[in-house]
Amino acid sequence: MVYKNVLELIGNTPIVELKSFNAGNSSLFIKLESQNPGGSIKDRIGLSMIEAAEKEGKIKPGDTLIEATAGNTGLGLALVAAQKGYKLILVIPDKMSREKITHLQALGVEVINTRSDVGKGHPEYYQDLASKLSKEIPDSYYIDQFNNPANPYAHETTTAPEIWEQMNHDVDAVVVGVGSAGTISGLTRFFKKTKPDMEIVLADPEGSVLKDYFYTRETGNAGSWMVEGIGEDFVPSQCDFSMVKKAYSITDSEAFATARKLLKNEGILAGSSTGVLLAAAAKFTREQTSPKRIVTFACDTGNKYLTKMYNDAWMEEHGFNHTKKETVNG
Repeated sequence: MVYKNVLELIGNTPIVELKSFNAGNSSLFIKLESQNPGGSIKDRIGLSMIEAAEKEGKIKPGDTLIEATAGNTGLGLALVAAQKGYKLILVIPDKMSREKITHLQALGVEVINTRSDVGKGHPEYYQDLASKLSKEIPDSYYIDQFNNPANPYAHETTTAPEIWEQMNHDVDAVVVGVGSAGTISGLTRFFKKTKPDMEIVLADPEGSVLKDYFYTRETGNAGSWMVEGIGEDFVPSQCDFSMVKKAYSITDSEAFATARKLLKNEGILAGSSTGVLLAAAAKFTREQTSPKRIVTFACDTGNKYLTKMYNDAWMEEHGFNHTKKETVNG
């Protein structure tokens, strides 16, 4: 099939069964969102949010789009903006990988780095700064993925139905992380109607407040984590935990080691958030007493982290001594 443009390549990503992870009597599958043209699941929402703004008359070609992002939403937006004739300004926390920044700049994006060690209400908090810029820059529009209904809509209408069809209507659980909460909320909306007994499992980086919030409904103090793209210091307004049955907290060390195992044993080069999801999925599978078919995601490609978690020197510099025996669940 010949496609008319790169945007037609977004979605319809393959699912692969994993064989090297101990799934007990269950089966573990991974959906390769890394094969989207921008390299991540966020291509879906980049297209959805821009097209929704167009349909609503909020933007026109030549306008400036502004967003706060950990990187991958920015790449999805940049891919779409470049094809549709929009300028793009992204406010990005300073812990993000150099590869993401270089990729964005090569797409013509103006990147503003801000602090990753401050919270909501601080003038340098990435979301607050992006919102402020949108009020100051003429002919600009703040995408606001954390409160944009076109974000979960993309997953309700594309990601979830794809899983359902690809798994031949035979799937028992989906393991997912939360950044802007679009994925978990979109999956929930679809499966509430399609398979109400579906189990959604939350995979959260250690330091994020979301796992504890799920169990206590209280937002504690956030720690710090090096995994990119998932985990939060607050609960996104559109976050829907109503189908979540279990939540796991995964350390940076376990996430990085799990992602490296996925590459070495399965040949799948995925990012740090995938390590969190897969480590949680492996824990969940081994706890099951009856066979289940469980799906998780390769949220983005690992080529954005070659100078970080796939770099031996970087791993050792940051205390992840993978040359010694590491514990990798699964």
